[in-house]
Order: sequence, then C-alpha cells, then structure tokens
Amino acid sequence: MKKRVMIYVQHLLGIGHLVRTARIAQGLAEGPFEVTVVSGGAPVPGISFGAAQVVQLPPLRSAAGSFAALLDADGAPLTPAGDAQRAALLLAQFDALRPHALLIELFQFGRRQRRFELLPLLARARAQLPRPLVIASIRDILQETRKAGRAEETAALVLSSFDHVLVHGDGAASPLKASFPLADRFADKLVYTGLVGPPPGGAAAGDHDVIVSAGGGAVGENLLANALMARPLTALRDARWLVITGPNMPAAAASRLLALAGERVTLARFVEQLPQRLAGAALSISQAGYNTVADVLSAGTRSVLVPFAAQGETEQGVRARGLAQRSRAVCVEEAGLTPGRLAQAIAAALALPAPRANGVQDGVQGGVAATRAFLERVLKDRC
Repeated sequence: MKKRVMIYVQHLLGIGHLVRTARIAQGLAEGPFEVTVVSGGAPVPGISFGAAQVVQLPPLRSAAGSFAALLDADGAPLTPAGDAQRAALLLAQFDALRPHALLIELFQFGRRQRRFELLPLLARARAQLPRPLVIASIRDILQETRKAGRAEETAALVLSSFDHVLVHGDGAASPLKASFPLADRFADKLVYTGLVGPPPGGAAAGDHDVIVSAGGGAVGENLLANALMARPLTALRDARWLVITGPNMPAAAASRLLALAGERVTLARFVEQLPQRLAGAALSISQAGYNTVADVLSAGTRSVLVPFAAQGETEQGVRARGLAQRSRAVCVEEAGLTPGRLAQAIAAALALPAPRANGVQDGVQGGVAATRAFLERVLKDRC
C-alpha cells in the first residue's frame, strides 16, 4: 500500500515556494507515495506536479508587495468568514486523506499570517490515531527575524509539534543556524537534503545567449528594465536575449519593458524547460530566489544575481553574496542597481571560471531524491 503524504503550501508574492513544492511532490509521487498538495495561492499555469493530486484552497496573494496584508482572489481584504472557510476546508481535506505524513512548507519559520488555519491543522494531526509524522519543509536560507521573541516562539512550536525539519539546502555551505540562530535547540530534528533542483535529464535547449528573469515577476520590473538598458553597454549587445517577465508582472509594466526591447530581444511571460534553456545560454541575469539559483547552478551557467531586498527581505541577499564569495556568481545589490553597474557586472560574470555543469559542488543534485529516500525510511513501518 502506498503511503499517503499531504503537503501544504502557500505562495503569496512570487511562485518560488510553489515551484519547489511541485518538484518535491512530483518526485515523491514517482515513488511509493500517494501525494496530495493543498495549495493556498493562485494556480500558476505551466507548473507540473506530476502524478500528485492538487487541491486548491480559496487563493490568497500579497497586497502591493507586502507580506503583511493579504487579499483574496478578487483583490479584496480577507474577512473572518473567508478565513474560517479556508480553515474548515483545510481540516476537512486532512480528515479525508488521513495522511501518514504531513509536510507543511515554511511554517512556523514563515507564513505566520496563516497560523489561524495551521495551528488547528497541527492540533488535528496530533489528535489523529495513528498519529502522522509532521514535517516542516523549508528552504536553505530563512528571512531574518527582527521581532522580539519570534525566534523563541518558532523554536518552541518546532519542539512541540514537528517530528522533523527538512532543510532543502547544503548544510555545509548554508547551515540553518546562519539564518536561524536557535536552530541548535532542535538540531536532532534537522535533515539537510541538498538543493531541490529541476528534474534531471534533458539536453541544453533554446536559441538565446542571455536569459533575464525575475521569478514570478511581481517585483521584477526594475531589474528587467535595467538589464535592457545595460544591453547596449555590454559585449553581448548583439547577442540573442530572452527576457522573462513572469506570470505575475502587471500588464502595464510588461508594456513598458516592451518599449525598451530592441532587435534580437524576445519578451515572454513564461517559458517551458527553463533549466534546459539556461544550459544553452552564455549568461543568466536574475534575482536570487531559491529556485532560480537552483536552476542556474544545475545548468552550470555564468550568472549575475540582483537579490530582491524590498520590504526588509534578507534571504536573497545572503544567498547571492554567498555564491559571489565562492566565485559562483556576480552580485549587484538592488539598492545600487543602474544600467552601468549591471553592465560592469555582466563583464565580470563573463570573466568567471567556467562553472561545472550540474552544480554538484553546490548540492543542487539530489534534493528531491534525498527527500524521497528520507520519507521512505521514516514511513517504512507506519501503518
């Protein structure tokens, strides 16, 4: 009998959390697992979950780039009635599935806005007999916590309600303690899987030399505009450029970018086989989100990283600077971004040593496989 795995994911501003979860779900469903992903964000066309089932909650998104204010699918502020409906649907899905393992993406390390529905879910999991394994699924680097007592509260909930914490990163290069100083309190629960990269296989593809991207695109206009304005200043001015706006970029912003695009520049909202396209390109220019970096490292492509830093975000900056220190990328801080500085970074990136394909040295390969092997081991004797 296949073991049942339920995964909860909530993406708000970009699509990175959903992409990573989809890759994990797809890999688990190829093994001895019956996988159900319960998603709380808006559906994103083009993301494959493989054989995993997807259950859609009433979708939520961030308001104007802020993680604090959330809106429903119609752009209206959340109401107590709407929150109660989502919480009831989530519990009903858990009761119907009776999973052997419950994976909750990011919470309690983030997504605290959803604790009204996730704390009851954790309570329901503790009450179920036989009790499922409860596992946190988090990225390699967490957002810096500034509020007093927040880290202590997180550590306490991990100790009381979670059996394991899967850290999808390289414990040697990016130990969780570096971005969550209290990680030692639950060190016995930590499991490092390596980065969750794209599915293996597939030859280099595409007909573009430079690929510029900004994740979901909601906050990517500044980066893409600067890249287009930097293009004439670089040795790649006559190369073929692909600029990916992302599915969440507002139409007005995409129109402004189109006005900046010249010959041999292609604008697209979304492209398939991005890792294969990156493998066929000479350079990637992007933000430093988890999945983008995993794709670039897996492809072995020289890269310029411009980490997203608005709203006090620190995670992408830590990742980009760490890679730059290891000569795996060139980092340009968002606050100082200009076409001239980006052109200089492009020249520096092209001068970097040729990266080794598949990014083995950065722990890219094996993240999904390691997650699957871990669940197979811990669920082996569960009824």
